[in-house]
Amino acid sequence: MAVLAATTGGALSAPAAAEGETPPGQVEFPTHCLPPQEAGLPPADGPTTARITVDDPAPQVGDTVTVTYQVLRTPAVAPLDPNAAGGELPADVLTPTGRIVLAGAQSGEVTVVGAKRNDPVRAGEPLPAVTMTGTFTVTAPGEITLAPGGYTLHTSHLLDLDTTCTAAGPSATPVSARLTATALPTANLRSVFLAAAHGKPGTKVKVTAAGFPPGAAVTVAGRAGAAETADRASATADERGTALVELPVTDKATTAVIAYEGPAWSASRGSGPAAYTVVDTTPTTAGTRKITATVEPGALGMTQAGEDITLGAVPYGDGGAAPGRIGTVTVTDARGGPAGWSLTGKVTDFTGPGGVRIPGASLSWTPTCVAAAGSTSACTPGSAGVVGPEGALLASTADAPLVGGTFTVDATVTLRVPPYTPPGAYTAVLTLTLS
Repeated sequence: MAVLAATTGGALSAPAAAEGETPPGQVEFPTHCLPPQEAGLPPADGPTTARITVDDPAPQVGDTVTVTYQVLRTPAVAPLDPNAAGGELPADVLTPTGRIVLAGAQSGEVTVVGAKRNDPVRAGEPLPAVTMTGTFTVTAPGEITLAPGGYTLHTSHLLDLDTTCTAAGPSATPVSARLTATALPTANLRSVFLAAAHGKPGTKVKVTAAGFPPGAAVTVAGRAGAAETADRASATADERGTALVELPVTDKATTAVIAYEGPAWSASRGSGPAAYTVVDTTPTTAGTRKITATVEPGALGMTQAGEDITLGAVPYGDGGAAPGRIGTVTVTDARGGPAGWSLTGKVTDFTGPGGVRIPGASLSWTPTCVAAAGSTSACTPGSAGVVGPEGALLASTADAPLVGGTFTVDATVTLRVPPYTPPGAYTAVLTLTLS
């Protein structure tokens, strides 16, 4: 388990439309705009032409998506008295803010803000097109729709004035963009432990199967290579997800023990195999003696270099990637059986000043794994991607007739810090599990 700390100090466009065609995602909806009372202007009604784009149309749960809301045309006009002298709104005094409405797999609103940037506008003329951006974190898998919501056009010429525009009529604004989110892959934390690694035919082996869903029906079985043997028992996992079984091992072909839920063992719903040796007790003939030497199996364990992990700093306002490394992990497999192993990790949310949080799913890694000379197994690094609170695979070795060795595991990590995250130190806990 390690503590990670990070310190804080444009969206992609959709494909362009051919001339004369409506760009993808461009919609129109009736709008009622209220000018500031100080301007002495009547309300303005008319269509708003808008467009929403996202930087990632296929995110995973936990990803941060950047959204862009463009108001291409508005009925709102410059909040100036057209009869007054010098009736012109100067350049770069218009600041837009707005909201995007989420629906479908995830509901809520996204606040978007634009830069103070505009050309001069004469009194009584429509205010210019504006672009606003914001971000949100994906919390559920499935299709999420994005529709334009109300927007406010703030001007800071002579006085600070707001022109507020909302959709006219009871119907919702049309959907302008869609994205489809996928669930994070989850790590298999099931495991199986044997009270003894060898015994005579018929010996009852005490087996502990852990990490299963509470109440799950767990099957414990012998295995010879990739096939199951006749040795079999079952139990129900308790409220902690643990099943205790006494497995009579009578089949001399049994070389390992596995545990699983469902009709058959699988890498996602099973654990093991844990090595087991059936000791041959066949009598010898007269005049002969059987000589037996036993290589005792060892253990599976790991050590990690260093202590807490400090990520690089990112500037306030810009946000960005805070890089770092997890610290080298050495896995030693001295069990001498057919069972491979897997090393998984999961991370909590990052908590900063005032309880502000950065989701744990904002942390991603790129693992590496190297087997030491003489190791009987090859080491496979996990895929680069999100770690998150659900966990991800850091490294593993596959089942084989005989596995074992020493393995060096490492990973570079990156925390995506949203723009304008309050300055300060943000801390999370990374937990590594070897099974």
